[in-house]
Amino acid sequence: MMDALKGTMLDVNIWNFIWTAVNLIILYILLRIFLFKPINKIMDDRTRSIKEDIESAEKAKAEAEELKQQYADSISDAKAEADKIIAQAHETAEAEKAVILKKSQEEADKIVADADKAIENERKRVLRQAQTQITDLAIEAASKIIGANVDDEKNRRLVDEFLSEEEGGNK
Repeated sequence: MMDALKGTMLDVNIWNFIWTAVNLIILYILLRIFLFKPINKIMDDRTRSIKEDIESAEKAKAEAEELKQQYADSISDAKAEADKIIAQAHETAEAEKAVILKKSQEEADKIVADADKAIENERKRVLRQAQTQITDLAIEAASKIIGANVDDEKNRRLVDEFLSEEEGGNK
């Protein structure tokens, strides 16, 4: 029995070897056609899809960065414009304030000047009235003292001159 096993184990049957090699070659060809090509195609498609997705993501990222920069520039421009508007508003307000203050001062000065003028006119009127009354009283007193009726016109002139001299001396 050992001989039977010995001969079969060491015997190489060339036909078995050829058929095995042919079967392996056929299996390899079939696997290559029906398995490796579709798998390679799927792998290539998947690789291409991943590359496209990466390129698309990079493009989207670049666009997002560009939009971000545009928004930052827009915000910066808007802030600058707002600052400019605020500065103009402050300048306008200051100019309006100056105009209003100047106008108010002019009106106040005019009111004070008018009041001074009115006071001066009233003072002069009161002085004339007082002068007239004093003149009348002086003439009346002089008439009673003298006992005669003196020329009213001449007496008035004398008293007016006297009061004018006194008034000029008091000022």
